[in-house]
Amino acid sequence: MKVWMILLIILVILVAVLVVLYFLGKKAQKKQDAQQEQIEASKQVVSMLIIDKKRLKVKESGLPQMVIDQTPKLMRGSKLPIVKAKVGPRIMTLVADEKIYDLIPVKKEVKATVSGIYIVGVKGVRGPLEAPAKKKGMFKRAWESAQAKVSGSSKDKKKK
Repeated sequence: MKVWMILLIILVILVAVLVVLYFLGKKAQKKQDAQQEQIEASKQVVSMLIIDKKRLKVKESGLPQMVIDQTPKLMRGSKLPIVKAKVGPRIMTLVADEKIYDLIPVKKEVKATVSGIYIVGVKGVRGPLEAPAKKKGMFKRAWESAQAKVSGSSKDKKKK
């Protein structure tokens, strides 16, 4: 076979894969939109005291057995942002949205927007919530430490 024939076959396979991924993506987007509509329809604001928050596997999270059974098999091994909170007289285990998980303060009272066992939003009861400082990436820390060493060694040379 000639090289251009092989390249043509690879190109056709790539185009077919892209078309399949496009249609699967559209289907997944429709599912996500339907789920988001359900969440928006059933959300309510609740005052709660946050006891603890951790990233745990679904089996270890303390969620009801019915919820664990309904999760897809692939998701059971992944870690979820789990929040233990006192809502009224009850202590509940809730799942937080990834976007707001870092905003949730521990051992403080908040007004949370909840849809079932899913925390969608969070606001401070007594003033605004302070956003945690963004963590620096590995390369950023390495760059800053290298810069500190270079500036430190240049200062040492000036002292001598």
